[in-house]
Amino acid sequence: MSREQRKAVDAMLRRRRPSKPQTVEEMRANFAAMMAMMAVPAGVRTTQMTLGNRPSVLVEPEQTAHPGMILYFHGGSFIFGSPETAMSLTANLVSRTGIRAISLDYRLAPEHPFPAALDDSLAAYRALLDSGVEATSIALAGDSAGGGIAVSTCLMARTAGLPMPAVVVAFSPGLDKTHSGASMDSKAGIDPLFTRESFDYTDAMYLAGQNPNQELVSPARFADLTGFPPLLLQVGTNEVLLDDSTQMAERARAAGVDVILDVTADVPHVFQAFAGVLEEADQALDRAALFITQHLR
Repeated sequence: MSREQRKAVDAMLRRRRPSKPQTVEEMRANFAAMMAMMAVPAGVRTTQMTLGNRPSVLVEPEQTAHPGMILYFHGGSFIFGSPETAMSLTANLVSRTGIRAISLDYRLAPEHPFPAALDDSLAAYRALLDSGVEATSIALAGDSAGGGIAVSTCLMARTAGLPMPAVVVAFSPGLDKTHSGASMDSKAGIDPLFTRESFDYTDAMYLAGQNPNQELVSPARFADLTGFPPLLLQVGTNEVLLDDSTQMAERARAAGVDVILDVTADVPHVFQAFAGVLEEADQALDRAALFITQHLR
């Protein structure tokens, strides 16, 4: 393991953590500036498009693509972020799998609180199916809030009578808006990015007074995962959201779902974005790419 690399990433994130609450505009600008520093691999090309009536970015390998499609949902606490801020993650999955990806620009809170983002994600998944893409060739993937969207999209698709995708991959997913996991407190101060108070701030904008005790908001606590596709959860031990993944993995196991809980020591939230800087990031992305290619038809 790359001890010095992990220390450098942790220090950088602590330097960037704001000392007081930010406005929505400040959060969006600062997050975009930080994610612009992440390396995007060569050998991919991007095209602006529309999917399910939302702007999206098609990410393709420059060489001939393999069959299949990755539908990607960016992170950002449902408040900030875009396909561009997640490009290092999306492009790395494309370059490692040879499979095309579409990154969805779903609506953000507080302008569009819950369930707007989830409505957009389901519409995008439905649009892929309606275009002739087989569900067995679709991988849903996302980071942070986007990881939660990937899971909730499956729940909504099942309710709507749509076929399940082939696989779900979630990087440091947010899966419990009740924040009842023990890691919310045991990792306080260890996590260089988040605190319970920071989530209280952004959750209030996203939920807009709605109850977090429901499966689309807190699937790690309330979701019925019967019939779910294979699930890969990647998370770091330095995250207050660690138990979102551990609880989700246990719920999936109890429902008879194929699940891999992939925990990396001493790395922060969405450490996979540091590909090319952090050895563990590249290794985790390699594992995620293998998981996707093994399950897509």
